[in-house]
Amino acid sequence: MTSVAQHEIDHRPPTLSPVTPRRSRTIKSAQRRAVTLLTAPGLIWYAVFMVIPAASIFVFSLLDWPGLLAPATFAGFSNYAEMVADPVFWTAVLNTLIELGVDLAVMIPVSFMLGYYLTLKRPGHRILRVLFFTPALLSLSARALVFFGVLAPNGLVNGIFSLIGLGDLSTPWLANPDTSLAVVMIVDLWGGIGFTAILFAARLASVSPEIYEAAELDGATSWRKMWSVAMPVIRGFVGIVTMLQFAWILFGSATTVLLLTRGGPGSTSTTLSFMVYNEAFVQSNIGYSQAIGVVLFIFGLLGMLAINRSIRQRY
Repeated sequence: MTSVAQHEIDHRPPTLSPVTPRRSRTIKSAQRRAVTLLTAPGLIWYAVFMVIPAASIFVFSLLDWPGLLAPATFAGFSNYAEMVADPVFWTAVLNTLIELGVDLAVMIPVSFMLGYYLTLKRPGHRILRVLFFTPALLSLSARALVFFGVLAPNGLVNGIFSLIGLGDLSTPWLANPDTSLAVVMIVDLWGGIGFTAILFAARLASVSPEIYEAAELDGATSWRKMWSVAMPVIRGFVGIVTMLQFAWILFGSATTVLLLTRGGPGSTSTTLSFMVYNEAFVQSNIGYSQAIGVVLFIFGLLGMLAINRSIRQRY
């Protein structure tokens, strides 16, 4: 019996020493150092390529800088005063608001409906996926060239009007003050709706079929299932996609405007992002362009916060 008891005593698990407050603080301090070391490269990268360039916009907006090779002098808030008094700036603000309002109001609902239709897997849905995604595969210059040919004075649209006896509707679409901004918006919609629909379809494919089956048992129609079932389930994703498209239209419209209308005729298609480019690289007024860039940055930040607050998951 003595040998058996001694054997059991020898094979008992070692008793762990209690974690004292001092030892606990040491462990937590070591964990914090490890986390800091692991995240330091990412934080440095973010500071160098994001924070510093963003902060430099505010610094440059206070300078009188007539060109990259010219010396810069401190101008205070004179660039902002010039901006407020500039009628082109207010035209650009209005055009930007119109572009954002129309594009998002059309793109998000239409893309959602197309994405929902793709999840139903009707005949030909695979071909539709390819067609919807095709505009995203074209470069911006290729898209602009396509619409330049379609909307030119002797282009496809005016040719069709003449062919069907509606020649009076023909117009130089890109040079008409009444249609130049609309053309820019159409190009944005043509390039964004299909791609956004594919994103919605990918997210909707992960929704459980049981949710739709329960809605059918309650007598829901396809339209009701789409807007009252599918939309609330992916509401958070809708908010994310809306923010992405908002940012793309707000900051990326300069390319489309530059390639198609150059802000004209006059300033009828000038947007804030194009105005930043034009003032900096065409007019060589860098300080003034960065003052507009500050407004653009603040406008984008407030817009993203508003979208995130209004379109977010409710549960």
